[in-house]
Parts: sequence; structure tokens; C-alpha cells
Amino acid sequence: MSFEAPPGTSEPTPAVRSRPGGRTARIRAQVLAAVSAELAENGYDALSIDAVAARSGVHRATVYRRWQDVGGLLADVFDAAAHQPWQPRDTGSLRGDLAALNDEIQDSLSEESSIAVALIAVSFRSEEAAAALRRLWEDRYTQSEIIIERAIERGELPSEVDARALLIAATAPLYHQLVLLRTPPDPALPDRAAVTAALAAAAGAFSPSAT
Repeated sequence: MSFEAPPGTSEPTPAVRSRPGGRTARIRAQVLAAVSAELAENGYDALSIDAVAARSGVHRATVYRRWQDVGGLLADVFDAAAHQPWQPRDTGSLRGDLAALNDEIQDSLSEESSIAVALIAVSFRSEEAAAALRRLWEDRYTQSEIIIERAIERGELPSEVDARALLIAATAPLYHQLVLLRTPPDPALPDRAAVTAALAAAAGAFSPSAT
């Protein structure tokens, strides 16, 4: 279950025009884009209010007044990502839906200067970021439960299944390989992990009695 950084994570430009009354939203977008870019390029240790202000073109006092510190900036990046519109693809099968989800995860984690990887790393250094990441994962898992609901409606799964456990089993290999082991992306891994989880689910591995 991947997540996307807030829109405009490329270098913000002062020339962007905002709608009347949209100055606050424009400032937030510029600042959060600067946070994402700083993290991806320079890492957590180099992140500061001054660096974000300089990169975003927003006055330091404005950044400090709204976000107070680096923790506040990081938490808002996660919260903004959680509100980006997203829904798992419907491919017509449980295996296909899980593979499509895994494809998204692999793309997000293996792209150059991956903001997803940078934010996961930051969650180990900042309590605010860790709490925000937990909220984001909770939202993404909840959104992804529709994959399991569709599979039940198609008759691929029994009516009672631990959706969260199944989703974790299907997606965990991607995070293990790409984030923990830092191995190069394997084009076959998304489908292979999906097949394994789908077969286990069909065999009853994620039924309430099994979990």
C-alpha cells in the first residue's frame, strides 16, 4: 500500500497563481513540496525550517508560525498524503487486484529519490512522523479492504476473512525486499507475492479461526 506525497513535490515556483482566497492552500502546497524535496535529496538530518523556507520561497516566520518545527512539517506531509484521492484498481480477480496494488508499491518505493522511502526512514527518527505514518497506513489499509470485499462478492473467498492480515501478507514482501534489504526491484515480485497470498486465502489461512 503505497502512498503519494502531496501534489507539487517538484520544485515549487513563485509564479504559480492561486484562486482568490487560496493563498493558504498555495503556501501549504509550496512548503510541503519543499519538505518532500529536501528529504528526498538531503535526508532528515539536513531538514530545517530555514531550508524549507528558502526552498519554498515562503518567509521563515510564516513557516514557523504555522508548523512550529520539523516535526510539525513532517506530520503535515503525511496527513496531506492521506487525503490524496486513491482507490485500489479493480482487475476482476483477487490475484489481479493484489498484483496491481503491489505494482503501485514497487513503483513508489523504487523510483529515484523516492519520497515514500524517505518518509518511512524519517518515521524512525521523529515521533510526530511515526504517529502520522501510522495514521496513513491505517487509512490505506482501510481503503484497500475493498479488494477483499470484491473477492468475497465474486466467490473467490469465504464470507469471513481477516482482510487486514491478508493485505499485510500480500504486500509485506515488497517492503521487505525494497526497504529492508534494499534489493533492486523485481518485475515478477508483485504478482508472485499476490499469488502466494491469494492461494493462502483460498485455503482458509486468513479465516478468523486460523488467525
